[in-house]
Amino acid sequence: MNTPKANWNYPTSVRFGAGRIAELPEALKASGIGRPLLVTDAGLVNLPVTQRVIEMLRAAGIETGVFAEVKPNPISANVAAGVAALRAGGHDGVIAFGGGSGLDTGKVIAFMAGQTRPMWDFEDIGDWWTRADPKGIFPIVAVPTTAGTGSEVGRAGVITDEATHTKKVIFHPLMMPRIVIADPELTVGMPAFITVGTGFDALAHCLEAYCAPGYHPLADGIAVEGTRLALENLPKVVAAPDDVVARGHMMSAAAMGATAFQKGLGAIHALSHPVGALYDTHHGMTNALFMPYVLVVNRDAIEARIARLAAYCDLPPNFDGFLHAVLALRQKLNVPNTLTEFGVTAEKRELIAEMAIVDPTAGGNPVELTRERALEIFDRAMEGRL
Repeated sequence: MNTPKANWNYPTSVRFGAGRIAELPEALKASGIGRPLLVTDAGLVNLPVTQRVIEMLRAAGIETGVFAEVKPNPISANVAAGVAALRAGGHDGVIAFGGGSGLDTGKVIAFMAGQTRPMWDFEDIGDWWTRADPKGIFPIVAVPTTAGTGSEVGRAGVITDEATHTKKVIFHPLMMPRIVIADPELTVGMPAFITVGTGFDALAHCLEAYCAPGYHPLADGIAVEGTRLALENLPKVVAAPDDVVARGHMMSAAAMGATAFQKGLGAIHALSHPVGALYDTHHGMTNALFMPYVLVVNRDAIEARIARLAAYCDLPPNFDGFLHAVLALRQKLNVPNTLTEFGVTAEKRELIAEMAIVDPTAGGNPVELTRERALEIFDRAMEGRL
């Protein structure tokens, strides 16, 4: 079976299918970009997948700058350096290339390129996004090389404030890439650890969006199918890394999770963000670790919804059936079961709980994420106790 090809315009123009990276030069032209700055992370820039794309662009006569001073958990200094590089090179748009770090940083660089206010003035709080000058936002073409964050179809970027060690969301509707090239062949070379971590990130996005309170049947429907795709295909791509069809399904699940989570996220992310900011853990792996403990603490509020989700995913149609599937998948893919395996200690227990309850994602939890609940989830995750 060949991976299908399709053109989507929800939530933006998505060119999905194996081999479609060849359309990048035309996508840049269609987006009004003649001198792009390719933004990626330091670990990806010298790999063959990136170098082939840069060579393809240059062969097409497109003068392409490269900026790769991006940490796995991007910081504000990375954005400032990227904006300086964009301006110095006379670039007129950004190729956001890579996993969540490259995609987020690339989008925020394009957003900040023509702004005069500090970046933190555009944090995703209230209507702060209206402070931005829309004419100063450069066009973006996004090329994901992982299947996790779904940042390629998002209107925001997560950047760590070095001063406070907190992850902050920078948001503007025009930060949405104009065109996405979603080519699953680009994900084939991912190391197993990254495949697992990013895959669980996609699953967490779908699951938390589905469980978030409020009426949003469009998001719910996308999240349900995204959950099924992730549960079925994540073990396949780990077992057979060159399975492009399964890779395509995971890439779809990632985009679906990011499309759905406009409804909300929850305690998985609210706790994962401070742990990642303080201990520099992989975001998706941290989500994977917290997932069952958050499900258990939220059980009373989500039991009926999870039973419906389990039935759709061909699991025993109840909460325990879904929980056991998550636990089995974590075990099969060697996800750590306790925070201590990440080097996390109880020393920052209180700080993590305080950071979690004010995290932007906390409000989407199906039950109020109080300090006591955050501490309970943290303690369960430290001890491996369901």
